[in-house]
Amino acid sequence: MKRFMPLIVFAVLLILPQIGLSTYTLHILILVIMWSVIGMAWNLLGGFCGQVSFGHAAFFGVGAYTAGLLYYHFGVSAWWGLPASVLVLTILSLIIGYICLRLRGAYFALATLALGEVLRVTAENLVKFTQGDLGIMIKQRTWVEKTWYYYIILLIAAGTFFLVKKVIESKFGYYFVAIREDQDAAESLGIDTTRYKTIALCLSGILTGIAGAFYMNYMGYIDPVVVFPLYDISIVTVMVVMVGGVANYWGPTIGALIMVFLAEIIRSMPKIGAAHQTLFGILLILIIIFLPNGIAGDYRKLFRLFRSKGASSSHLTKAS
Repeated sequence: MKRFMPLIVFAVLLILPQIGLSTYTLHILILVIMWSVIGMAWNLLGGFCGQVSFGHAAFFGVGAYTAGLLYYHFGVSAWWGLPASVLVLTILSLIIGYICLRLRGAYFALATLALGEVLRVTAENLVKFTQGDLGIMIKQRTWVEKTWYYYIILLIAAGTFFLVKKVIESKFGYYFVAIREDQDAAESLGIDTTRYKTIALCLSGILTGIAGAFYMNYMGYIDPVVVFPLYDISIVTVMVVMVGGVANYWGPTIGALIMVFLAEIIRSMPKIGAAHQTLFGILLILIIIFLPNGIAGDYRKLFRLFRSKGASSSHLTKAS
């Protein structure tokens, strides 16, 4: 049953738009699936390979701008940004890898954090090329109805899931985990750590960039503040994986589901809507303290907790 779970989930998600969901619900599901793609991409690099990145907004933004600039400068469909972002993000990831992968631990994380901010400032100042703060807007959307956008991002997510699973279950995955556990020991065994970290970075960057290119087509508008923000993209990406479960195939999907729905609930409350970042921070602290492996990794703890509470409440009922 566990072996066929991805196919069962995929089949259920294929049917969902056909049961009469509202436009708003479909929009939320599209965001959940998109964030699960970004989370799976980060998990490949940060979870399985141990290279924690705080700059995935850079890959997301470059993917979005690849699609937007193709439309703005050449008049071609922004959907061509999806295949084009593969090439662009491969080149960008190789450059970033050459510079940043010489660093380890917190130094690598800080370097990636700076990268996202550098690209945001660059996009704001290259006004003739990127339109700066004015942003890029698609004047004629491909579809007004959201169903086709849902199916496109669902196919991207399914492809991402199976690609990550295939990579991690191959020799690359063993090398990634070895690097995560002890890079010096991996090098002593003859593993070219720089090479395999670069592969993980390229795959992670490409998948995140594809999600960014989809976002450009779906939302129809981008600017540097929308696609290159530190908190709303880079930090939320880390939170999605931490909440759901690091180095777990289903962790990013569970984390995306929780984070997107929680964000919508909090923002609908006028008195605390502006404080959603603080509440997310508190949630992350609680997850790290009580569920260090995330919900997918420590779900047995949750079952035991609810079971014990249920048993104690029934005991009190009988006693009364």
